[in-house]
Amino acid sequence: MSMVANESRFRVTGMDCAACGNKVDTAIRRLPGVEDVTVSVSTGAVKVRHADGFDAAAVTRQVRNLGYGAENADAADPATAGRHGHDHAGHRHDHPAEADLPWWRTKKARLTAACGAALLAAYLLGHLAPSLERPAVLAALAVGLVPVAWRAITAARFGTPFSIETLMSIAAIGAVFIGAEEEAATVVLLFLVGEMLEGLAASRARASIQGLSSLVPKTALVEKDGQAIEVPAESLAVGAVLLVRPGDRIAADGRVVEGSGEVDEAPVTGESVPKRKSVGDPVFAGTVNAGSVLRVRVTAAAADNTIARVVRLVEEAQESKSPTERFIDRFSKVYTPAVLAVGFLIAVVPPLVVGADWSEWIYKGLAILLIGCPCALVISTPATIAAGLSAGARRGLLMKGGVVLETLGKITAVAFDKTGTLTMGKPVVTDVVALARPVRSILSLAAALEKGSSHPLALAILERAKADKAPVPPAFDAQAIPGEGVEGKVGGEAVFLGSPQAAGRRMALGEEHQARIAALNAEGKTVSVVLVGDEVAGSIAMRDEPRPDAREALAAMKAEGIRTVMLTGDNRTTAEAVAGGLGIEARAELLPQDKQRIVRELQAQGLVVAKVGDGINDAPALAAADIGIAMGGGTDVALETADAAVLHGRVRDVPDMIALSKATMGNIRVNIAIALGLKAVFLVTTVLGITGLWPAILADTGATVLVTANAMRLLSWTPR
Repeated sequence: MSMVANESRFRVTGMDCAACGNKVDTAIRRLPGVEDVTVSVSTGAVKVRHADGFDAAAVTRQVRNLGYGAENADAADPATAGRHGHDHAGHRHDHPAEADLPWWRTKKARLTAACGAALLAAYLLGHLAPSLERPAVLAALAVGLVPVAWRAITAARFGTPFSIETLMSIAAIGAVFIGAEEEAATVVLLFLVGEMLEGLAASRARASIQGLSSLVPKTALVEKDGQAIEVPAESLAVGAVLLVRPGDRIAADGRVVEGSGEVDEAPVTGESVPKRKSVGDPVFAGTVNAGSVLRVRVTAAAADNTIARVVRLVEEAQESKSPTERFIDRFSKVYTPAVLAVGFLIAVVPPLVVGADWSEWIYKGLAILLIGCPCALVISTPATIAAGLSAGARRGLLMKGGVVLETLGKITAVAFDKTGTLTMGKPVVTDVVALARPVRSILSLAAALEKGSSHPLALAILERAKADKAPVPPAFDAQAIPGEGVEGKVGGEAVFLGSPQAAGRRMALGEEHQARIAALNAEGKTVSVVLVGDEVAGSIAMRDEPRPDAREALAAMKAEGIRTVMLTGDNRTTAEAVAGGLGIEARAELLPQDKQRIVRELQAQGLVVAKVGDGINDAPALAAADIGIAMGGGTDVALETADAAVLHGRVRDVPDMIALSKATMGNIRVNIAIALGLKAVFLVTTVLGITGLWPAILADTGATVLVTANAMRLLSWTPR
């Protein structure tokens, strides 16, 4: 049986921080037949690799025992059960899962409200009947503490004895024994408020990426036998033809087969200017038809459209941990038992050694337990990584996990492919040299001969004729002459369009014209000469031009001290001409293995190298680089070889991706400083007797909320 067949996916609700994830991970690993477990707190997904004959129901039972909601995503999602069992974001079930409820209706919010109400009632009762105050406060404490203590006991039973709930329960019960039950009840309430806020922040991070799924409309108009029938978007098959009216969202990835008009891609790409689409152009699910009626042939089923793949990639990326995150996970496993030990020593040593007051030092020891809660520290990194990955995905910058996001900020050299990466990937007419005929006439004659041809140079001439509104008259007896060009009759005149060498064999090209052609060739341009009757009408030069944002993007990288180099299989003249215009060093006439060799040479010089290419002939170099970035138009992104991808094929997305990585790593450093800094301050003030139990838990809750809020700031990240 293959590994994928032995992999089950589960949807778990109620996990709000990495500590929850660790509890679930540890509990599932104890089940017989489990080989590996991957828990993603940010997406609520759990992946279990297991032996044959494994009972998947045991996983849901084990997770529910810990107090979390759990269901088998494979069983719940028949569309994907046969494949990976991906639980696509936005996927809903008949009964409302905890994750689908508004925050104030979740279990945690209800428990917090009950505990708060009980505590308020106890204070009021205490004022009216002082003798009843203590039992009322103890009852209020029990409302909040019993569920917390029960979670501590179950976590210990399933392999996590040193949980945050354990620290909390010991501190609260200990406080009751030294007569500080009012503080204990306040501490439990603050702890529950903190947990509820964590849940709210975690669900916001989750919703941010799942919001992409809701961009795809639920229904689509499909043309069948000349009629438009409304069908569910999920059921669309490849090859179906959609009718997209002005203002409609496009329901699937596809190609325009009829009509032309503007399509607003802002929801998916963040690109503010609508893009003009005509027959043959690709369109993406979730974009809005802003112009006239379009007919679109579907090229990808619902589960494989651009948005579904982005969501799936981000979910998978959030499951793979960054180096910082792995370190903090290991650190927190040692940290919690160490906090228990320190708390115990502070409570016991001063009274035993110097005869200090037992109740005062036990109180300080309990406060240390609360200060030691590793919540804020443990959540500091995964929350930020999840927010960074989501912020990137919403702008078409896909990164496969925390490691990639972390490494991107360290890049010191970027190697670019030329065709289709730095350039548009198709030739355009750059110059029309008019000799015996005016410019529009030359374009008309050339376009007449090329009409109907699908050769890239022919398409460039037809495009320019259309842009310049040059009329395209019919051509008669038009035929291609292999290796030379095309000839035919236009308006009764014999016309030839072909290479300068072939034109020179038919009639003499003047010295001045030859010099002009040589100059255009030196700029890396392909020149075609137009002959009409017995005169040289003029010539047309074409070249694959750089993308409009390429120069600015390369300059931005240079300003950051990043070395840029262009690697291309194209001839040296063309490569140097394009590189000269962009201000980048060029290496030309390379085979795929040469590109890989150059990447390795740059690494040998101590540079951290990113390779940007279209991923097909660049596969060896993409794999060799520290980070491989695929440049792609949504559907055919070479995501398999690459570590990251820019979906919208903009060169400026590469420096933006590096900037996002730096912003994310800066955010993580601030978070760790907040988490550890607040602990250090309260540790000192508690030992000195300045602060007590409830300021300690308030500091911990406050740090967790601050850290999460700081991480969420990344969701609104925009490139400069």
